[in-house]
Amino acid sequence: MAVPESPVGAALAVPVQVGVAEQGSVPVYLDGLGTVQAFNSVTLKTRVDGEIQSILFTEGQMVNKGDLLAVVDPRTYTAAVEQASAKLQQDKANLDNANYLLAKDQKLATQNITTAEQVETQQSIVAALQAQIGQDQAAKDAASVALTYTELRAPISGRTGFRLVDEGNQVHAADSGGIVVITQTQPISVVSTLSEDDLSLVRKALASGPIQVIAFTRDGTTPLATGTLTVVDNVIDQSSGTARLKSTFANLDEALWPGQFVDVRIRQKLLADAITVPSAALQRGQKGFFVYVVNQDNIVTAQPVTPGPINNDQAVIVSGLKGGEKVVTTGQYRLASGLKISVQLPVAAPTSAKEG
Repeated sequence: MAVPESPVGAALAVPVQVGVAEQGSVPVYLDGLGTVQAFNSVTLKTRVDGEIQSILFTEGQMVNKGDLLAVVDPRTYTAAVEQASAKLQQDKANLDNANYLLAKDQKLATQNITTAEQVETQQSIVAALQAQIGQDQAAKDAASVALTYTELRAPISGRTGFRLVDEGNQVHAADSGGIVVITQTQPISVVSTLSEDDLSLVRKALASGPIQVIAFTRDGTTPLATGTLTVVDNVIDQSSGTARLKSTFANLDEALWPGQFVDVRIRQKLLADAITVPSAALQRGQKGFFVYVVNQDNIVTAQPVTPGPINNDQAVIVSGLKGGEKVVTTGQYRLASGLKISVQLPVAAPTSAKEG
């Protein structure tokens, strides 16, 4: 329809509610859908074979990197370390004896009491024992490492999930499963999608500095957490025409949970000295957008406007209004230019009557 004009003979004031056009800095956001993902997720697995001797965590527990979470029976691996140590000590003793005999043969050779061949033979024995000691040391080190693997420690800080193996079960390094999955939720990530048409806007804003991202409940009404855009994927999905974005949130209160769906609001820019009105004031007719402006005599005029972005319940007005003007926010269908209005206060929510 065209911008409404006053009907002839209209006299009664029309009851409406009004708002005020405000001027100030207004952030502009791009909206999208996102999925919460753990910042890191690790399945704790054994690297040695044996029986689970003890489980030292509870399901859902917050753990720190390095915490002892489970123990594989270490007796076999302790014995292997002791055996390797004994072999190393034995070969060191043999080397000491071989060095003594070599020195003796070298002294006798200077007196022509023994042959050069005997000296060379003893030198070969010494060299072989030196090599053997190197192997013994490597075997001891490997056994010591295997022994440390009997203690299963948290590789990251995070929250444990369900226990996947109970005490007394046999586990193997080749098992595909694990003991427990640990997810890092502080910080946490949100992966969202953005239209390729808006991607250039985000990349331009990102080049100027960090971009604020707000995660909301799926209905878009309740903010959950504020974070920062960290990664723009390096490819656009041709099937959907969207690019993936990753944002990071401190999540100290754990308002975000892995697998959760959220609405994502990405701050694109800040409009300085922008005019905003309640979005309910914005109307659309045959000639475009307009709002009903209220003068000091409570007479309304349909004012054509050029709208900009709409954030939540506020609409940016690019042109057509100035700060401080009153605009009608309810009952516009009963109005036309030149009509008088009476301003009504918002109706308070009803309260239940007291019993008794």
